Order: sequence, then C-alpha cells, then structure tokens
Amino acid sequence: MSQNQKQLRWFTVGLIAFNMVWGLGNVVNNYAQQGISVVTSWILILALYFIPYALIVGQLGSTFKDSKGGVSSWVENTSTKRLAYYAAWTYWVVHIPYLAQKPQAIMIALGWAVQGNGDMLSNMSMTTIALVSLVIFLLFLYLSTKGLSTLKVIGGLAGTAMFVMSILFILLAVGAPAVSKGMEFATPDMGNIKTYIPKFDFSYFTTISMLVFAVGGAEKISPYVNQTKNPAKEFPKGMFLLAGMVGVSAILGSIAMGMLFASNNIPADLMRNGAYTAFQQLGEYYGVGNFLMIVYALTNTVGQISALAFSIDAPLQILLADADPMFVPNWLRKRSKKGTLVNGYLFTGILVSIIILLPILGIGNMDELVKWMTNLNSVVMPMRYLWVFFAYMMLNKAWKNYKSEYKFMKNPKLGFIAGTWCFAFTAFACILGMVPKLDYAVDPKAWWFQLATNILTPIVLILLGMILPAIARRDKDKGIVPDLKEV
Repeated sequence: MSQNQKQLRWFTVGLIAFNMVWGLGNVVNNYAQQGISVVTSWILILALYFIPYALIVGQLGSTFKDSKGGVSSWVENTSTKRLAYYAAWTYWVVHIPYLAQKPQAIMIALGWAVQGNGDMLSNMSMTTIALVSLVIFLLFLYLSTKGLSTLKVIGGLAGTAMFVMSILFILLAVGAPAVSKGMEFATPDMGNIKTYIPKFDFSYFTTISMLVFAVGGAEKISPYVNQTKNPAKEFPKGMFLLAGMVGVSAILGSIAMGMLFASNNIPADLMRNGAYTAFQQLGEYYGVGNFLMIVYALTNTVGQISALAFSIDAPLQILLADADPMFVPNWLRKRSKKGTLVNGYLFTGILVSIIILLPILGIGNMDELVKWMTNLNSVVMPMRYLWVFFAYMMLNKAWKNYKSEYKFMKNPKLGFIAGTWCFAFTAFACILGMVPKLDYAVDPKAWWFQLATNILTPIVLILLGMILPAIARRDKDKGIVPDLKEV
C-alpha cells in the first residue's frame, strides 16, 4: 500500500469502529438483565475482554493484510484448510438465529411507529406472531435474491441515524433533570456507590454472554489497520479511543436507563419496548410528545429491514464465494444465471424458518419470545469470536513466520496467554449463557424448552457444518467433478 493511501488517523479508525460495534440495544438488553449494577460490569468487560480483543484483531489484520476472507483466512494461514472451512461455516451459521429475530424487531418497531405503543404484538397469539414473522422473512429472502443495493444504501443511512439516536438518548436523558425540575429518578439510591456493585452469584454469570455479544464484532475493523498512517502507534490509540467511547456510552446509557426504569423492579417488557418507552418519556420531559419515539421507531424499522436483507446475503457470500470443493458440496455452491446462490438461499430459508416457528412449541408470550431470542443470539453469535482468538494463539505459536506492522504483544508467550484468556472467557460466557433467564418455579415447561433449545441450537448448527464435508467427499468418490455451471 503506497504511503499516500495510508491516510486514516487514529481518531477516524476509532469512530469507524464505534459505529460498527455500538448501538442503543446493547444498553437496553444488558440493563434488562442486570439493572443498574451493569455499570460495574461494563467497566470490567471493557478492561478484561474488549480492549485485548480489539488489539488482537489489529495484529491479525495487520499480519494478513492481503487476505480477503477475514477470520477464515486468518485460520487458514495459521492452521489448516479444514479448520478454515469450520471458521467460515461458524461465521455464516451464527447468523441463523440473528435472522430469525429480525422480523419480530421489524414488527415491534412498526407497531410503535403506527400505534405509539407496544400493544400491537401483545394482543397477538404466539402462533400468529411466528407465522407473520415467517412471511416477513420469506419475503426478504426472495427480495435478496433479486439484489438489494438500494436498500443497503438506505440501511447504511439508517444505521448512522440509529447511531445518532443512541448518542442523543444519552444526552437527552442526562440533561432531563435540568429541564424537568420535578423529575424523580426511578431507581433509588443512585448517588450511593453500593447501588452499582453486582452480586457475583451464579445467575450473574449467566448474563455475561449478553455483554460479550454487545462488545463483539471487532474483527470488522481489521481492513482499516494498515490504512492508518503508522499502524504500530495509531491503531492501538484508535482502539483505546473506541473502548473509551463504548465505555462512556455504556455507563451513561445505563445510568440514563436507571433514571427512567427502576433497577429493583425492571419491567417484563423492557427488552422489547424499553428503547421506545425511554424516548417516549424523554419526549414528555422535553415537551415534544411522541416525536422522538416516532423518529426512533421509523429509523429502527428501516435499520432492521436493511440488517435483515444484508445479513441474508453477506455471510452467505463469505461462506460460498471461495468455498473449497473438498468441504462444500457442489449443489450448495451452484449459482443462477444472475449469479445468485440459489441453494444457499434455500438452505438459509429452511434453517431460519425452523427457528422462527420453534417458539410455538414452548414460548408463552411476546416478552418471553424477545428475551429468549436475544439470549439465544448472545449464546450463538460469540461462537465466531472463538476463531479470532484461536487464530491469534496459532499466530503466536509460529511467531517467526509472520511479519506485522502492528503487534499487540511483542512477546509470543504473553500473546498466546492473551489469546487463550479471550478464548476461554468467550466459551465460558456462551456455556453459562445457555441457562434460561426466567424463574423455574413460575413456568417449568418454558424453562426446560429454553434450556433445551439454547443447548441444541449451537450443537445442531455445528453438526450441520460437519456433515457437508462428508457429502462433498461422497461427491468426489462418485466422480462428480466440482462444477459451477449455471442452474
């Protein structure tokens, strides 16, 4: 890369990364699980996990600056093609529960935009919600096969607008007491430091996966490492700026949530309706009625639609664009005349449809559905981060074979320990995150349903990835030559 292309400064990299990683949902979901004590959790997760994670990504991105496949390329360079396939598979398959949740998020946002409250879905049966979600998903699955470049541009703008709204939320909430003199904080003792100390018991540790899920995704930053003027100095500065901005947003956002919602009596619908209710309350304090809530609801609707469309296509392209015929069967890689991965879309459609329809068997209401889906995502999505840390561990084992403009750890033994720590912490969070976040005594059937699905979903998704190479091998043994002719 020529010197004049390396123009990004550390503050630009920090801002780009912040826009990729952060959102208001991270504040709402974690407050819903931990209350105001989440403030301490944010400080711990940033120092012990997020900063090393971002700096590890920086070194991997700098070392393999010419690789286009991201995490799977890092794994292939540091280990084997088979493990690289599993890394690519994991990156794709963790998006299945994520895609299954998007139609519900679209319906919730639309309900608030149209009705001005969260009642629309409260009055629907679980079967109706699941079927409407399925119709929405299948519609966008079909539209994705036609190409959605316009929607992606609109989605990019909506993403930026969502980012602005999440910052605006903090500013408005922190300033609300000055504007509304009679405002009382919903959470008692917010001036007492003890209010912010979590109770480090078993149920606390089952909520860590949500924090890991919130700060994950730093590997998206890797293409920017070598575009900075001086990666060794500028990139870590940018990552510390990112951690600082995430920390300020998370802590002030959680305090703002504490001002609006009682930490000792968290509403059952907070994960579903919390962000909308918060903007509605702030609108009342500032005398603008429902204006802020409607802007947020409309922005979120477009943002969720775009995320759904983009997340159907992008991970599939990563998995199948340069798929190795040794591991991915020919039928899955086939394209139409327009280049659409027809069977890939069909495969995605089947898996997502199963997860969308699963709640009919054991979820009682919309609030439980949102909590279950969000927690399932917090268990499944971080599985892809494991490959980042695995690649970093392998990189440190073969230290002398690689050159990098930026190094997180100059000592390979310390680097290996840092990678092992992040790997173990992620795995620990995912496994404990499988424990349902509802009272067993209140609804044993729902508790067992959630535990079973939280354990079986990641296992089944990984097993599917193990079956494909066997099918590919059978094709090879039968003499079916890899052929990507149009279907």
